[in-house]
Order: sequence, then structure tokens, then C-alpha cells
Amino acid sequence: MTPPTQKQARIMWFALTGLAMATVIALIVAAIWGLGRVLNLLSPVLWPLAVAAVVACLLSPVVDYLEGKKIPRSRAILLVFVMAFALVLGVLASVIPQVVLETEELASNVPEYAQRLQSHINAFLAQPPEFLRHFLPPPQTPPTANAAGNPNNPALASATTWLTGSLPEMSSWLLSRIVQVASGFGLLAGLALIPVYAFHFLLQKRGIESHWREYLPLRDSRAKEELVFVLESIRQYLVAYFRGQVLVAICDAVLYTVGFLAVGVNYAFLLGFAAVLLTMIPFLGALVIGITALTLAFVQYGDWQHPALVLAVVAVVQTLEGLVISPKIMGNRVGLPPLAIIIAVMAGTTLLGGILGGILAIPLAAALRVIMFRYVWKKREA
Repeated sequence: MTPPTQKQARIMWFALTGLAMATVIALIVAAIWGLGRVLNLLSPVLWPLAVAAVVACLLSPVVDYLEGKKIPRSRAILLVFVMAFALVLGVLASVIPQVVLETEELASNVPEYAQRLQSHINAFLAQPPEFLRHFLPPPQTPPTANAAGNPNNPALASATTWLTGSLPEMSSWLLSRIVQVASGFGLLAGLALIPVYAFHFLLQKRGIESHWREYLPLRDSRAKEELVFVLESIRQYLVAYFRGQVLVAICDAVLYTVGFLAVGVNYAFLLGFAAVLLTMIPFLGALVIGITALTLAFVQYGDWQHPALVLAVVAVVQTLEGLVISPKIMGNRVGLPPLAIIIAVMAGTTLLGGILGGILAIPLAAALRVIMFRYVWKKREA
């Protein structure tokens, strides 16, 4: 049997290299998919730990400051807990009743809002504003009434009919799921465990930071040093991102509430409360809040001026966040361009599953950026 020629050998090595790369990519995809399934399965256990870790990150600078004033760390933690609990209780006592009231009103008004949305859309399509008439094509056939009462655009009317018919069902389903989750014992148990976890995270902070390397299942070697570098990069980005993003989300929620109140949109407090949770995910949270407020303003007033004011509020808040709030609070500690953040959010919500995956995607992508700069994109320094 004759040996392969040089050209055949190159083709064989190229095929083997492609097969190896495809295998590695398949293993990475399988690992991400498995991680998403594990997160979904262990979410009742993981979300209290995650919230407690975020709380510990937020309170850690205050605890360290009090400890520097010669106050024992355990007493400093309890003092900070009391102050934080009083602050949160005061805020919730002033906001939660209004949020609950607006939630009940919105749930009871969903059928009426669905009918009003359909009628406003039909009226808007029948007599659009003057500045839009130049962009809309003239009707090609004589106007005939259809199921949605729209004489000009049957396809859009059908979509409107489907949307307004499905809106009550989707809202009822969503509200029933929320009630089921909120009434579960696991949620209450998780909420009760959050301060316990946060207390121990704060109490053992220095011990965890100084001794966590000893628990890695590796002997002292260069490989262990590299693994420590990777894990330390992920930890630093997680702490920096969550500590800053929580404050950014709170600022955004306050601005959204004030802006929607100024415009006159109903359920401004409910939208602001939802913004605290949703704007933890950049871009996606603002998109959800903007679409919801835009729909409510259109249903409430039936004109184009108030939705335009809602868009102006969202634009102003996003501009302030991008130019003032986020640079002042977070600086450049994450170091990702906006396009990379959008891709990371979409990939995290798809592969890792839900809001938790979207929140974790950004710091993990930033840590991946550091790893790529260390091993791939730049020559390693001595």
C-alpha cells in the first residue's frame, strides 16, 4: 500500500482538524444546553443564593466602612441589615399599596382595554394623522367592511382581531401563573433564606476570598493558576456588574415613574416597579417597558401625541442611562460594546433559560472577553 501523497495528507489533516473543531463546538453547545437545564431544574435553590449574593455585594462596602470604625463585623452586618430593612420597608410601604391597587385595576380592565385597543386601531387606520397619509398607499379596491371593521387593510385588521382576541386570554394565563408562583411555599421559603445567606456571605467574606482557591480539586500547578485567574475574572465581573446594575435599574425605575406620571399614563407606579426587575437586563428591559407603556397610552387616550410622549420619556431615560447614570455608577468595568451586550442577552435568555440566563449572560460574556484577550487575541506577557 503506497503512502498518501503530500496533497492527500494535507486534505486528511484538514478533514481531521474540521472534525475535531466540530466535536469541540458540539461539546460546548451540549455543555451550555446542559447548564441551562441544570439552572432550570435548580432554580428554586439557586435564585435565593443569587439574590443573597447580590444583596451581599450591595451591602459589603457599608459593612467594611463600619468595620473600619472599630465596630465588630457581626454587629456591623446586623446594623446594616436594620438600616437596609427600614429603608426598604419605608419604600415598599409607600409604593407597594399603589402597585397592588394598579395591578388589580389593570387585571379587571383588561377586557375593556382590549375592546378600546381594537376600536382605536380601527379609527387610526381609517383616519390616520395628516403627516402619515403621505406614506400610506392609497386603497386599490373599493372599501369593504371586514371582521375587524377596517376598510383598507384586511391583513392588518386580521392581525388586530387576533391580538385583541388573544390579549384577555394571555393576560388571564399570565396572572394565574403569577398567583400560583407567588402562593407557593418554595417562594416564601426562598425569601426567608435570603437574609440568612446574605448574612453568612458578609460574615465569611474575607475567609471566602482568601481560602476559596484551596478547595479547587487541583494540585498547585500552572493549570491551577490559570483556573484561578479565570474564576477570579468571572467573580470580579459578577460583583462589578450586579453592584452597579442594581443601582442603575433603581435610577431607571424612578425616572420611568416620574416620566410616565408627567405624561399622564395610568399604572405609572406599576411600570416603575416592573422596571426595577426588567432593566436588570439592558436593552431588553427597556424595550418591554416601552412597548407596555406605549400600548397603555394608546388605549387610554386614542391619539398619537401621548404615545409620542411615552417614546420621548423612554428615549430620555435611555439617554441619561447611557451618558450619565451608567458611566458614573459602573464606569467601564464590564467593557462590552452595546452590540455584544445585545447578543449576550439574547443568547443567555435562549440557551441558559429565562431572565436568570439573560442576567448572567453579560458578566459571563465580559469574563469570556478577558479570557480571549489573555489566550487568543494578544500575545501573553511574561
